[in-house]
Amino acid sequence: MKEIWDKVLSTIIAGAGLDIIYALLVWIIGRIVIKKIVAIIRKTKRFEALDITVTSFLISIITGLLYTILVVAVISILGVPMASVIAVIASAGMAVGLALQGGLSNLAGGIMLVIFRPFNVGDTINAAGVEGTVQDITLFYTKLLTYDNLAITIPNGTLMNANITNYTAKDNRRMDIAFSIAKDSDIDRVEEVMVEVMKNAKLTLKGEEFNPVAFVSGGSNEGMIITARSWVVPADYFAANAEVTEGITRAFGGIGVKAPAVRVITDK
Repeated sequence: MKEIWDKVLSTIIAGAGLDIIYALLVWIIGRIVIKKIVAIIRKTKRFEALDITVTSFLISIITGLLYTILVVAVISILGVPMASVIAVIASAGMAVGLALQGGLSNLAGGIMLVIFRPFNVGDTINAAGVEGTVQDITLFYTKLLTYDNLAITIPNGTLMNANITNYTAKDNRRMDIAFSIAKDSDIDRVEEVMVEVMKNAKLTLKGEEFNPVAFVSGGSNEGMIITARSWVVPADYFAANAEVTEGITRAFGGIGVKAPAVRVITDK
């Protein structure tokens, strides 16, 4: 048995087996080198100075290019003529293009997202029927984290063809909260109490340009709709919304506002 194994091993080494061994070594070492190169690039001062959205996208491109070079090197070691490889790729180009039509669309979408920047990593957006905070923008996909801690991946091609609402693009955000109250309620007193609650809320913005207001915004046979409007920092929106809603509800109870006295509208 040992003699047979020795003959097989010598045959492999004498033939293409040695090239295969070299190719495997180059592949293994190459992957290690690529990881080291990417890590070094990440730590450079110029790279760290870039926006996180751009760095994430550039890392994807650099990694892809390095692996392409590695694959070409491995093919060369195996003795495959590059002219033949190029000819095969060219002849199969149309078929591959059709098969990867969706992937190419996502790639183009990723490039457009980085160029036009409708949102950045860390922004909270609503797009393609999904709402959440942008965690990463790669060559083909954008990753979101929803408010209930769900990770969602959206193809970049889909995002480029969707309406995108960026909740954190501006430094402040308007918050509208509406309540329905009984028709015989004292409107002036109700509005006064709502404004007072918003002024005293910890998370609403203060200043003349951010003065809260309350006004009649509609009604029905059951009651009137009074809207409270104030301004908040986007990151504080949901906490401020809860704070003001609870404060107004408690204040209504203190002044004897009658049913329905329920919150009916909250913008997202």
